[in-house]
Amino acid sequence: MSSRPVTAQRLSDLARLRRVRDRIDREYAQPLDVEALARGAHMSAGHLSREFRQAYGESPYSYLMTRRVERAMALLRRGDLSVTEVCFTVGCSSLGTFSTRFTELVGMPPSTYRRLAAQATEGLPSCVAKQVTRPVRNREARPGRPE
Repeated sequence: MSSRPVTAQRLSDLARLRRVRDRIDREYAQPLDVEALARGAHMSAGHLSREFRQAYGESPYSYLMTRRVERAMALLRRGDLSVTEVCFTVGCSSLGTFSTRFTELVGMPPSTYRRLAAQATEGLPSCVAKQVTRPVRNREARPGRPE
């Protein structure tokens, strides 16, 4: 058996994973779950989760929540929406889950972030504020082994 089909399959899987990631980036505010993402990629949920984690260092759900929290941070900096409104605007259906994940990623509850971030990023262009306040989820990613 040649390694060519394996390589072609791996490239195909990576292309599908990129499409899943792009869909999450586009549709983060929609009700998305791993089952729906897997169906759209013609993969089982388990296979999608394993391959996504291997490719991107985090599960599809964690990636989705990171995108939602990133968008929530921008809305909270703006200051014209309540934490509850922001929660539902970014696609979360539970304020408790949203607050817990936000606190895990950002290091403070959304209400505290809303109060402090408006002052901290005052005068910065929004593109700079987004970059310097971007959440980073590395806790779930396992360090790669040196090749």
